[in-house]
Amino acid sequence: MSEPNEATFDIVILGGGSGGYATALRAVQLGLKVALVEKGKLGGTCLHNGCIPTKALLHAAEIADQARESEQFGVKAELIGIDMAGVNSYKDGVIARLYKGLQGMLKGNKSITIVEGHGKLVGKNVVEVDGKRYTGRNVVLASGSYAKSLPGLEVDGERIITSDHALTMDRVPSSVIVLGGGVIGVEFASVWKSFGVDVTIVEALPRLVAAEDEESSKALERAFRKRKINFKVGKPFEKVEKTESGVKLTIQGGETVEAELLLVAVGRGPNTANLGYEEQGVKMDRGYVLTDERLRTSVPNVYAVGDIVPGLQLAHRGFQQGIFVAEEIAGQTPAVIDEVGIPRVTYCDPELASVGLTEAKAKEQYGADKVKTYNYNLGGNGKSQILKTTGFVKLVRVEDGPVVGVHMIGARVGELIGEAQLIYNWEAYPAEVAQLVHAHPTQNEALGEAHLALAGKPLHAHA
Repeated sequence: MSEPNEATFDIVILGGGSGGYATALRAVQLGLKVALVEKGKLGGTCLHNGCIPTKALLHAAEIADQARESEQFGVKAELIGIDMAGVNSYKDGVIARLYKGLQGMLKGNKSITIVEGHGKLVGKNVVEVDGKRYTGRNVVLASGSYAKSLPGLEVDGERIITSDHALTMDRVPSSVIVLGGGVIGVEFASVWKSFGVDVTIVEALPRLVAAEDEESSKALERAFRKRKINFKVGKPFEKVEKTESGVKLTIQGGETVEAELLLVAVGRGPNTANLGYEEQGVKMDRGYVLTDERLRTSVPNVYAVGDIVPGLQLAHRGFQQGIFVAEEIAGQTPAVIDEVGIPRVTYCDPELASVGLTEAKAKEQYGADKVKTYNYNLGGNGKSQILKTTGFVKLVRVEDGPVVGVHMIGARVGELIGEAQLIYNWEAYPAEVAQLVHAHPTQNEALGEAHLALAGKPLHAHA
C-alpha cells in the first residue's frame, strides 16, 4: 500500500540539530505526535561540525601540551609528534558513539517520524520533502547555521578553509592565519599552536573574544602572547592572494601576513535561504528569523529555535529553546528564557567562561556608581597552583543587590560555569553564596572565595 501524499502531526520540525531534536524529544514526552525533517545527519552542527569535534581536538591539544611540559611536574615524557589519523580516529569515535545514542533515542520513539531529505515551508503549516507534504498544527523552524565567509574571500577547501574543513584535516600545517578572533578563531588557534603550528590571528575588532568582559579579553591576550600565538586586533581584512606556498593576507594599512593556510572564522550565518520562510510571511532580518520572547514568529503557530534566531549561537541555547517551544505548544506556559543567563564557554587554553552582564553592560544598565566588581586571582587557589594555571574569577554586582555577572579565565574554568549560572539566574547576593561550603582543594573554591571577599569577609584573599 503506497503512503498517502500528506500526513498530519501536532508539530512538524524543520531541522534535526540541537534545537530541533530537543523540541521533538520534549514534545513526545508531553504526548504530542512529531515529524522531524533533516537533510543531513541528526545532531546537526554541534555534534558533527561544531561543539563535539572541536572539543575533542582541544583535548588532544591539551594532551600534547602535557607531554611537552611534563618535566615541570617531575614526569619524563617526550612529544614525538601529532598523528592526525589517530587524532581524527579518536574524534570520530566520540561523534559516532554520541550519534548512535541520539539516533536510538529518536528513531526508537514511535511518536517521532524521522523524515530524511530537504524540507521547505510551502504553506503556513506545511513542510514539503521530496514531493510529500507534512502538515503540522504547529511548525518549528530549526534549520541551523553555516560557516560564513566575507566578500572577496573564496573558500576553496584547500588553502582557504572554514572550520568544517579544519575538522577533517589529515595533516598538521606548518603555518595558519586565522581570520577572526571570536570563539571559533581562538579555539582553532589554540589547537594548532599546541600541535606545533605557527599561528597568527587577524581580528577587525579592538580585542580578541570581544563579546566577553574586557578584563577576560586582556587576560586571554596576555596568555596567547606567552604561548607565542601571534594576533593583530583592530585590523580589518582587505584582500587575500594565493602564493606558491600558500596564502598572503593584506590587512588595513597595507600590512601583509603569509602562511600555508587561511582559516576563515568570521562566525556562522543563519541557514534560511530557499526554505520558503519569507514566502510564507515569516518576518526576517538579514537572514535571521525574528521571534518574540516566546519564540513565536510573525506567522501564527510557527515557532523558531536555535542559530536562526538572533542571539547567542550555542547548542545549549538551542536545547533550552526546543524544550521551551514544546512546552509552549503543549499549553504549559513555561517561563521565558533569560538570554543573559545562558552560560558561555570558550574552550581555548586558557578557558574562558562567563554568565550574566559584563562590567561595561552592568554600568550601562544600572549606572557606574551602582556597580561593584571583585577579581579573585587564581594565584590564591590551591588546585590552580597544582594545575599551574593562572587567571581569575571576576564578579560584577549591583550595590546592595545581587551578582549580575561572573567572568572566569584559567584552565578548566568551563567546569565552574554550572554554579556561576545558578548564582546569576537565582539572583544570589554575595553574602548568600558566602554561606555555601566549597570543597578544598578545588578550583570551585575560587568562586566561594570571590563571594566571601565581596561579602566583606575575605579568607584567602584581600578585600
